[in-house]
Amino acid sequence: MAFNLAMYPVSYVAQYNPETDSWNESWIQADSVHYDELVAMDESERNAIYAKRNRFDLPLVNYTTQYALGCFEGMKAYPQKDGSLSIFRPEKNAERFYNSMKGLKAPAFPPELYLKASKEFIRRNRELGYMPAYDAEWEKDNFSSASAVYMRPFMYSEGAIGIGVSREPYVIICATTVSSYFKSTNSKAVVTDRIRATPNGTGWIKCASNYVVSTLAKKEAEDAGYMEVIFLDATKRKYVEEGSSCNIFFYLKNGELVTPELGDTILPGITRSSIIEFARAEGIKVTERKISILEVASKCRECFVTGTAAGISSIESITWKGKEHVFNNRVPGELGKRLQARLKGTQYGTVEDVNGWNVLV
Repeated sequence: MAFNLAMYPVSYVAQYNPETDSWNESWIQADSVHYDELVAMDESERNAIYAKRNRFDLPLVNYTTQYALGCFEGMKAYPQKDGSLSIFRPEKNAERFYNSMKGLKAPAFPPELYLKASKEFIRRNRELGYMPAYDAEWEKDNFSSASAVYMRPFMYSEGAIGIGVSREPYVIICATTVSSYFKSTNSKAVVTDRIRATPNGTGWIKCASNYVVSTLAKKEAEDAGYMEVIFLDATKRKYVEEGSSCNIFFYLKNGELVTPELGDTILPGITRSSIIEFARAEGIKVTERKISILEVASKCRECFVTGTAAGISSIESITWKGKEHVFNNRVPGELGKRLQARLKGTQYGTVEDVNGWNVLV
């Protein structure tokens, strides 16, 4: 499975205090069971421990649980050959989380606290053995099947009922081990009639409510035999915007690499921005602009999606209005494979980090 729901034992919790304009930080340790002890237990014992780790002493009824007024981040720490772990571009996650909370009219979590807490979070859980070790076997498939630590910082409202915005939000960081994201026998995508984001909405915020439509559309696509779903714009219904939980790229026959331009309906993906920089460093012409599904159907030779969980995942075809448009004879294209190797190699430390994006812990 992609996400392992066996959460790590140590979590971070902070709550904003409006009287002092500060964040009260604390650490919650559900247990002190070392990972080696855990794997030696029988299943029932492990499940009892897992259940305790998913419990937080937080208000059940609030703006987040009742109205999905909350936001989150997805970030990874990658095992390195020397035994350390490297968090990939955490300052970008910190910046986006800050902007998301501001967008939800909540007190925003300071980026410096975000970075400090993230590094300490890794340290505390690593002491209990809850970090995957580097495996040289991962190099054989360019880390497509490699494990990493998936960190989930999220905002959670104080107790409340009725429509309102959070004034004393919590910020929690938890984590689990993650492997390859997409699990499918094919890499086909289909255009959905559903709308993910509307102008002047919250599409640019990584908020919980955005993922309801994405989840429904992806489930419908999977039930129909596809791996992924593609969303078009809300107004003209002709421009490609995103996948279910990832940004999207099209490598055109003229050598141009196109990804939809950022705006209030597009999430500013950190993997997205990394791929843009890697491609430009190769001399590829990268353009951030509107691209219609008609242009994709007639001019695209290679397509892939990007995200923290997905990395780079090739799309073999897109079906639109009942017609399937196939890319690169259904096999991953050379550009996507090169960029994937560069991205994963940088994250796992086998390729020189020329941009200084890795934060070693």
